[in-house]
Amino acid sequence: MPAVAYCRRTPETEPLYQAMAGHLETFLEGLRACDRQLPRHVEQELRAYLECGILAHGFLRVRCEDCGESRVVAFSCKKRGFCPSCLGRRMADTAARLTEEVFPVVPVRQWVLSFPYEIRYRLAWDGELVSAVLAVFLRVVQGWYRRQAKAAGHAGGRCGSVTFVQRFGSSINLNPHCHVLMLDGVYVLGADGLPTFVPAPPLTDDDVNQIVETTARRVIRLCQHRGMFEEGATDPLWEQEPLLAQISAASVQGMVATGDRAGRRVRRRLSDPEDGFRAGALCYASRGFSLHAATRIGATDRRRLEQLCRYVVRPPVASGRLRFVHAQTLEFTLKTPWADGTTALLLSPQELLEKLSALVPPPRLHLIRYHGVLAPAKRVVPAPSPLHCNRRAWPEILQRRPSDCAPNRCPEARETP
Repeated sequence: MPAVAYCRRTPETEPLYQAMAGHLETFLEGLRACDRQLPRHVEQELRAYLECGILAHGFLRVRCEDCGESRVVAFSCKKRGFCPSCLGRRMADTAARLTEEVFPVVPVRQWVLSFPYEIRYRLAWDGELVSAVLAVFLRVVQGWYRRQAKAAGHAGGRCGSVTFVQRFGSSINLNPHCHVLMLDGVYVLGADGLPTFVPAPPLTDDDVNQIVETTARRVIRLCQHRGMFEEGATDPLWEQEPLLAQISAASVQGMVATGDRAGRRVRRRLSDPEDGFRAGALCYASRGFSLHAATRIGATDRRRLEQLCRYVVRPPVASGRLRFVHAQTLEFTLKTPWADGTTALLLSPQELLEKLSALVPPPRLHLIRYHGVLAPAKRVVPAPSPLHCNRRAWPEILQRRPSDCAPNRCPEARETP
């Protein structure tokens, strides 16, 4: 491995930090003037970002015992909402660990499930509802895998998956959706008591259609049983944190909730729209639910699997996509243009802070979940063989920038602007 020279990052030179440093107190004071305030955990996350990587807020002195040279390393905020540095490190470490210690050397398929607007807002803060909806979806998908294995003469198959609850969309909007990396087949116990992998047959459009239809029907029934669609139903978040509820609801709809432009849509930068639009194979929508299952990783393609893991754990604000147009306007470039020709969003610093506030997850809401044979308490799958992949040192993991994994090339369920 080539030598890597340490270079201290300078967050104070980045547009995101400059916008927050110059306008956070004004944003918070404006809310207090209207007798409103953000929840404590959201305000703590915003303030912690302003101390992340800044030497004045604490550092470690690291000294090389061989040459005697020393460096200072600033403390990190270690938050999980939007910090590009902390989430970037967590992305690199999580992807390497999943690839080299969790996923066995078998095919993996990505299932991306998006939800209708009516329940996105509730999924953003209701951890119990997230668990219940995810359980419904996993039962449907696992049922399909087991039926395929049983038809091939392998009864009692067991599935395994890792789910990433992603809270943001491509436009920094609040859009809770699930990326499920599922073993593309089942494990069955052989006569010797050892697990044997049985790959699933090729997935068809009819299979995806049936899975999303069943999921939509069951999730809607679940929400009805919880009284979410009843007229006059209470909103616990609105009763406890009305400002966060207002910001979250506006972010889901692409609106602005505070400031001079409250109640209006986020400004956009348009270009000439492209002709035509195709959803693609193995992608189907029903009743506001969208399911994309076209991404499948081969058993031995560990590098592509790591790229996919990085993609689903990436930070919401990518480096280089946010810039100042002038002192009071920032431009956020979209990953891909929308069907109406929108290529970028124009945000004031206060509107950016509002969007980031909505993305901060509530305490004790797990964003990565393990199920089936990949769950710690039920794991029966052998770890990948060192013949296929060896655990890399931390410096080697860090030197691979997120851009090296080409996250924009990974297929994803199309989002509704």
